[in-house]
Amino acid sequence: MDPKPTLFESVDPAAEAAADERAEADVAAGRLISHEAVKRWAASWGSDAPLPRPRIGD
Repeated sequence: MDPKPTLFESVDPAAEAAADERAEADVAAGRLISHEAVKRWAASWGSDAPLPRPRIGD
């Protein structure tokens, strides 16, 4: 019996190429959130003063 591939196992080369192009355009335009900003945000979860979601440029 050949199991049906799951959502995460199926590959759509055109969709992957389009996603790569969008990501590369975001990087080229500087539309990024730093790893440090995401780490600070995630570390604040569950605290008495959680930080707002980081924004582009943080």
